[in-house]
Amino acid sequence: MDKTRQGRLISFILLPAVLVAVGIIAYFTFRTTLQIDTLRQQSVLETTLALANEKAHRLDRQIIDQDNVVLAIADPDALDLIAERWLPTAARETPTVRAIVVLDDRNTVIAFASRATGSFRDEETFRRLLVHTFLSEMTLDAVPVDELRHLHRGHRSQSYLVSYWRRMSRGRAYLVVAWHDIGRIVKETLPTLYGDRLGDEEGLAPRPRVPSRANVVDEEGRIIFGPPLRTGEFTVGVRFPTTLYNWRLQVSPQASEELASRVRNRRLLEMSLVGLSAVVIIAGVATILVAAERERRMSAVTSEFVANVSHELKTPLALVRMFAEMLQTGRVAQEKRQEYLDIIVRESERLSSLIENVLDFAKLERGRKAYERTEGDVGAAVREAVEVYRYRTERENVSVEMDIAPDLPRVLLDERAIGLAVINLVDNALKYARSPVIRVRVEGRRRDIAVSVSDQGPGVPPEERQRIFERFVRGARKDGARGTGIGLALVRHVAESHGGRAWVESEPSGGACFVFTVSRA
Repeated sequence: MDKTRQGRLISFILLPAVLVAVGIIAYFTFRTTLQIDTLRQQSVLETTLALANEKAHRLDRQIIDQDNVVLAIADPDALDLIAERWLPTAARETPTVRAIVVLDDRNTVIAFASRATGSFRDEETFRRLLVHTFLSEMTLDAVPVDELRHLHRGHRSQSYLVSYWRRMSRGRAYLVVAWHDIGRIVKETLPTLYGDRLGDEEGLAPRPRVPSRANVVDEEGRIIFGPPLRTGEFTVGVRFPTTLYNWRLQVSPQASEELASRVRNRRLLEMSLVGLSAVVIIAGVATILVAAERERRMSAVTSEFVANVSHELKTPLALVRMFAEMLQTGRVAQEKRQEYLDIIVRESERLSSLIENVLDFAKLERGRKAYERTEGDVGAAVREAVEVYRYRTERENVSVEMDIAPDLPRVLLDERAIGLAVINLVDNALKYARSPVIRVRVEGRRRDIAVSVSDQGPGVPPEERQRIFERFVRGARKDGARGTGIGLALVRHVAESHGGRAWVESEPSGGACFVFTVSRA
């Protein structure tokens, strides 16, 4: 397998491999990003849930602390003293307890103490509800002695919270019930715990706090306390564990919408960076492959250039050697000696022109080529260049017709460079056109002097007329002819260095006409 096929095979394997690798990296990066986002959201949710549970337990603790005070006061052995022992400190010790009720084992109310400011009718209503409705829901037989339980239920659009214990005294069972004022809890306790100020229930002096992002809703979702909260991915709701268990506490982090927006923006940014990285990697690999392919083509062109230059040098060298060896034998007639010497001189000049072509092109590639322009005659430089190729044209039965206008003005030029340009054009006509007649014409125009070389060959397709003046570019019609691919590039450079330009056009009768100009200025 040659190096070209090997390089292409490597390119065809490398690019898909890199694309697959980029795809895998992008997939795992995307997956990792989503996992990180999920962990971030989970962390926020867990923190919010912990906060909500802490808030819910705070209310439960406050109510249970009051229940414990009631339990210490409501002694079945001293029922007469319940009101006396409780009411003086009720506002401070049990602010949400509205009434204390004690029932015997026959479910008869044997003690009742109340600090309610409402009507007597409300207390009677509660006592009837307690005896005829609530007791059946308390499942007293399953309640251990002295264990605190709570009942939270609604009745006729009104909510009730009851704390109760079973107590034993002198062999008899008693039921102690504390009736909590729901209205007072909503108006006083909830604002203290979840409102704009933090109370001193934790031993702290009242202090301002950030507006709460919590509210309390009932079993039907109606707001009992707090502002409306937009339901989002960071809003959580928990039920109160033991007391107001039919209600739900909802908590949303401060600026939850901003958090959700940040998560979305971060995800979009990270995905964009992943995509951009993939594009950069692919573009880099594509650039490397294109550069490698360009280098491979340049290497191939350089190899072809070296082979063509070697072939071009070989022909004049062979002629010089052949005629020199014939002269060396001493068997050449006198009248032929001069002819052979002329051929050797012309082929040597042709060989020098080829070498100068290569050297000039090398200098041109390095940006060092600068012609030494002196005042001279364009027609004379063209005539001398054509004579260099006279022997070759005669040998190939090609007629060279020259039409050099008389009285051409003298201009600043490099005669060697002009001759080199003409030789390249005549050489192209001999190799590619296979034309029986080559016409070389020099004419003066208003601003410049035009030099044209025309033939009767197949011509140059319109799509190639610009490209053939580029280095290493040869016409599509080669017919097996070899060339260096730098001749027309040098012609264009010579013309531009003399203030002119070079181009090719079609002849009316067929063939091609190559023209370059030399500025008069």
